[in-house]
This record gives sequence, C-alpha cells and structure tokens, in this order.
Amino acid sequence: MNENIIRQIKNYADKENVPIMTDDGINYLINYIKENDVKNILEIGTAIGYSAIMMCSVSDDIFVTTIERDEKRYLEALKNIKLLGLENRIRLIYKDALEVVIDEKYDLIFIDAAKAQNIKFFEKFENNLNNNGTIITDNMNFHGLVLKNDKEITSRNLRQLVRKVKNYKTFLEENDKYTTEFLNIGDGVAVSKRKI
Repeated sequence: MNENIIRQIKNYADKENVPIMTDDGINYLINYIKENDVKNILEIGTAIGYSAIMMCSVSDDIFVTTIERDEKRYLEALKNIKLLGLENRIRLIYKDALEVVIDEKYDLIFIDAAKAQNIKFFEKFENNLNNNGTIITDNMNFHGLVLKNDKEITSRNLRQLVRKVKNYKTFLEENDKYTTEFLNIGDGVAVSKRKI
C-alpha cells in the first residue's frame, strides 16, 4: 500500500473535515479482518474511501462493496481508489444505503454512516450477513458525547443524535440474535456476532 497516498487521503480528510476512522479504530478493524479470515466486506458509508482502502490492504483476496450518498465524497473516494489501483477490489455504489438492494452475502458488514440511521442499516443489511458473520459499527462513543450527561450537551440537534446512538446501543444489547461486545477503541466500536 502506497504510504504517501494514504497520508494524502488522511490530510485531505483533516483539511476538509471528513470524518474517517481513528488510527486505533482502523488498526483494530485490520487486525479483526486478519484474525477472522474475512474476505468479503460490505461498508455502509464510504466517505472518501479511507477505511475501504485500509481493509483491502490486509490481503489481495479481500473485496469490499461500499456505499456513499454524498456526491463530493463519492467522487473523492473514486479518485483515491483509482490512485491505488483498487478498482477491481472495491465496488463503490453512489446511492443512499437505505435504497440499495444487494443480494450478496458478506463475512463482515461495517457500519460507519449517518449515526441516526444505525438501527435501520443494521436491520436492512443483516440479511446480507454470512451465518458466522460480524457487524461492526464505528462511533459508538460519538466523540465522547455518549458518555456525557444529556444536560452537558448544549445543542438540541446534538442531544438528539447522541440519544439515537444510545438507542442503537440498547438495540444491540437487547438483540437476542447477536452477541455484541462494546470496545473502547478509537471512537468506540460495537462488534456484533450472529449467534449460531
């Protein structure tokens, strides 16, 4: 993997305020893929392609399908994927994830899109999960705000968003089809494994 291009992608994200995974988060994801022999991944929320590229960097036989609805980010992701010659391994879909129909099955589904829609994403795409597959969700701590008291968050919109992330956590905890582990890595990661 070309380190210079990866650095450029990270710098662009920083400059343009595009949320990408923290180094800790991406390292966890990469190790998870290695250790669990993950080959086929569905990502909800491409942004500029950083995490899809990093997931592909694990091995040459990994394929990622990733969905992005923001045109500017989609085009930037397309450019980054081409720069690294990964067009044959990363399939980019420009659409709202909730409108996408996919038949394939995946070893891993990675949710990193509009936080308010997490439950809908989970319920929509769990049918695309292999029997022994895993759903990983990023931003479970939502910049540390989930750990704060409601009264400490002054913005009403932000409060509502944090409430939705908390609701999603409860949804995962109470979902008897999955065992979910919450890890304090990066911005908080939820690892949901289907019960066999």
